[in-house]
Amino acid sequence: MTAAIKPGKVNVMDKIREKSLVTLNEKFALDKFPFSEDLPLVFLGEIVNMPEHGIFIGKSGRCYWGYHIFNFRELPDDEI
Repeated sequence: MTAAIKPGKVNVMDKIREKSLVTLNEKFALDKFPFSEDLPLVFLGEIVNMPEHGIFIGKSGRCYWGYHIFNFRELPDDEI
């Protein structure tokens, strides 16, 4: 399942794979999100009826959904 690509936008689904560990992009302040203490998150995938929004699971097992996928980046192996 791939998100619809809008002109001028990067297809974020090519950058974040399902079931990968993710964290917030550097430009976002960690204290603004309820999952700040629950990072890294596992990205489960995109919400079907909400393109570019995802479902995430934190270290605690809590589920977070409805956040924009472009707020996150996949963690490379050396950061895990």
